[in-house]
Amino acid sequence: IQVVRRFEAMRQRCCFLEQDRQRAQEQLARVEAERAALEVKLKHARNQVEVEMKRRHRAEAELEKQERKLQLVFESLMREPWGSEVLSREQRSVLSALAGRRLGETLVLLCRSSVVDESCQSLLSHSDISYDRTEDDVVRG
Repeated sequence: IQVVRRFEAMRQRCCFLEQDRQRAQEQLARVEAERAALEVKLKHARNQVEVEMKRRHRAEAELEKQERKLQLVFESLMREPWGSEVLSREQRSVLSALAGRRLGETLVLLCRSSVVDESCQSLLSHSDISYDRTEDDVVRG
């Protein structure tokens, strides 16, 4: 009778452990599915960051190109003999200030209408933004 009782106790314990294993297996499956979904989101976010960085590079290159063009126009206006007749004293002083500075910075100083800096210059440049994939390797490992 004692042996039968011990077998029954062992059988009940095995049933309990099997149920516990099934719960753990289901929880593992849910967590793995969530992890996979988060990995997909991370991949999309990385791709979006990369696309935005490329757009920013192109925009910055275009800005520099336009600034160079404006600089050439301003320098040309300043050299022209008729420029002093056509331009007012204020316009000449603005042009001379522009000739000595980077155009974007000067235009921001001249056109700023509020305390907020609207110069399109980000506090973080694209070179400050980085993401390290080594953390992902540690998590996966």
